[in-house]
Amino acid sequence: MSALPGPERSSSAAVSLSSVRKHYPPREPGLAPQELFRDVALEVSRGEFVAIEGQSGSGKSTLLHILGGLDRDYEGDARVLGLSLRELTDKRLSLLRQASIGFVFQSFNLLPGLTALENALLPDSFGEGIPDAARRAREALARVGLANKANARPAALSGGERQRVAIARALLARPSLLLADEPTGNLDAQTGAGVIELFRELHKDGMTLIVVTHEARVSRAASRVLLLRDGTITADPGMEESR
Repeated sequence: MSALPGPERSSSAAVSLSSVRKHYPPREPGLAPQELFRDVALEVSRGEFVAIEGQSGSGKSTLLHILGGLDRDYEGDARVLGLSLRELTDKRLSLLRQASIGFVFQSFNLLPGLTALENALLPDSFGEGIPDAARRAREALARVGLANKANARPAALSGGERQRVAIARALLARPSLLLADEPTGNLDAQTGAGVIELFRELHKDGMTLIVVTHEARVSRAASRVLLLRDGTITADPGMEESR
């Protein structure tokens, strides 16, 4: 796999957003565009575990898509691991995502016809490949407690196990940044607690985590909690006072 450009290794910030603005087209002709983000600023240091809360429709998922380079239709500057996403070619952006950014989604997004191991291996199918992918996939499944489920298909797994497979898939390339979108939203209290504990362990190992959530149990595990509201990001004073 090709090495990423030098700034990826020199920047102290994992994520930096400056004056990020995003609008959606008007719902009807003659109406003004719908404003989603208004001068959003955010800096996340390497190794932080940040939870971002916000009401439904506030743009939490869209924010993650921008950070992951999946949404490039915005104004302002978005930098991830020292690289300006706007300045990257499609190929370079794809390489950055494959090598350095892991994604975890609420809906798991597993392929039903593949085993847990094959689902965990999916990122190796894109870009330039991941060294020792098969070994890494088995190690990732073991890390999430599913070493004995490698040959099971999603239909044979519980909701918590499916989410753990999705996390194993996100960890395949050993990314430095993990983005998670409501990772406990479809889980019961016990299995959700297991996922949160896994995130704690990843944080202790030095991984940077940015998790959007509406659940207080996730926010309590984070080192910093932010609110996405009215198109901007602010600190959550209630969480800060409780720490």
